Amino acid sequence: MFKKLALSVTLCMSFCSSMAQDINFGFISTEASVNLREDWQPLIDDMSRQVGVKVTPFFASDYAGIIEAMRFNKVQVGWFGNKSAMEAVDRSSGEVFAQMVNADGTLGYYSHLIVHKDSPLNTLDDVLKNAKSLSFGNGDPNSTSGYLVPGFYVFAQNKVDAKTAFKIARSGNHEANALAVANKQVDVATNNSENLDKILQRYPEKFKEIKIVWTSPLIPLDPLVMRKDIPEPLKTKIKTFFYNYGKTNAHEREVVMKISKLSGFKASTNAQLVPIRQLELFSQKTKIESDTAISDADKKTRIAEIDKKLAELK
Repeated sequence: MFKKLALSVTLCMSFCSSMAQDINFGFISTEASVNLREDWQPLIDDMSRQVGVKVTPFFASDYAGIIEAMRFNKVQVGWFGNKSAMEAVDRSSGEVFAQMVNADGTLGYYSHLIVHKDSPLNTLDDVLKNAKSLSFGNGDPNSTSGYLVPGFYVFAQNKVDAKTAFKIARSGNHEANALAVANKQVDVATNNSENLDKILQRYPEKFKEIKIVWTSPLIPLDPLVMRKDIPEPLKTKIKTFFYNYGKTNAHEREVVMKISKLSGFKASTNAQLVPIRQLELFSQKTKIESDTAISDADKKTRIAEIDKKLAELK
């Protein structure tokens, strides 16, 4: 009897401790952390109450910081872009479990190239033709809309190396790039439709100074990622929280609208990342094909390897 009781107590303590695990929620650095905290803190507070664990926001200066934080279990759950989520899945024991949903029910957004409203640049062709005289604000290397998408559609498809094509090139987050364009500190920069909405809300006068000169195809909305080793009962509670959040409660609807004009979140998996994996492989293939420093034999081998990976994704 005593042994059974001791075993029950041990099992209960193990279960309770797994359910009581504190959560660090990571945020990719799309803008200043003070702005991210302002938008997301109400959801973090609601998550703490409804899931029954302490949830603490975790910020880093760049996307890689959040990827590495999840890798070393300093972050257990996080908001990622598709490319950074791909890195978290491949290198940081992550798995996609949810996707953002726009207020109108759509599941996508757009990458942009932006310039100052007074700029003589009006098209992508204008940018590429004058690149040698322009300063360029690229996105974080792990950003989908700030780096991967323009990297493929703007640069790789036009056989242009963004690192050397411009007079000056630097990297920054979306907000920093938008404000740099508005303040005439850079001539052209990457951005996206979501962040420009944020700029309109927070800096309406700066928004008036910005002009869009290129828009990408539709990009899947951002995923939420959690570590695979989170105890299953806690995983279930986290998923339930996000899948139901903003659906009926007026306060929650206000919160998700403020985050990024969302209606909430839907269930998702790593399959969401397949188009992004294809995009990155296509980008690599395009660069190899146009690289004159690679021998024909080596080029053929590398391209065959990429084609094999692309076939495996279908």
